[in-house]
Amino acid sequence: MKKKAVVLFSGGLDSTTALAWALAEGYECLAVSFDYGQRHDRENRSARAIARRLGVKLYEINLAFPWFASCSLVNKKMKLPDVKLSKIGRKGDIPSTYVPGRNLVFASVGFSLADAVGADAIVLGPNVVDYSGYPDCRPEFYRALQKAAAFGTRRGAGGRPIKILTPLIKLSKAGIARLGLKLKAPLELTWSCYSGGRRPCGRCDSCKLRARGFADAGLKDPAL
Repeated sequence: MKKKAVVLFSGGLDSTTALAWALAEGYECLAVSFDYGQRHDRENRSARAIARRLGVKLYEINLAFPWFASCSLVNKKMKLPDVKLSKIGRKGDIPSTYVPGRNLVFASVGFSLADAVGADAIVLGPNVVDYSGYPDCRPEFYRALQKAAAFGTRRGAGGRPIKILTPLIKLSKAGIARLGLKLKAPLELTWSCYSGGRRPCGRCDSCKLRARGFADAGLKDPAL
């Protein structure tokens, strides 16, 4: 029987590369995207297009957490940060784009789906090297979460715990760009910008990290 994985999927560079990695590893993949009140739906449109391209079933989950409005990634009245690359991700500096507990919520949904369909793993695309200061992108967070899920799922109780796979966790953005292109992931369909619009803003943390990644890799960004 083919092994099965649930991929937490935003339609961005990291999660698209993670999805392509899981497919290359031989997993039958189910993808999950989230509408949690973001400033725009551009990334979710990308997720749909990429899932169709790769032939992967996509579950779209709507969340309505009013306290997410304290985050500039959700609240359009707040200004998105525009900081120098050298200052992004400094230790102890959590930006206003941090969504409280987002990856914990997303991973819980992933475990729920994986437990329901008998999946062997959930796959996520965080990376600790170039991450923007988010505490829920750290390896120790995912190690602890996997241990907790082993006690709180049917598969775990049956001695077949669901694994958390974070294949990009130690890669730089340049490494992720190289891997995505090597795996022939449809990076031209991805969207990483925190703003909406027809083209990436080039000013937000995500745009700057992505641009530096492709530049450091000596590659052109297919999405541009």
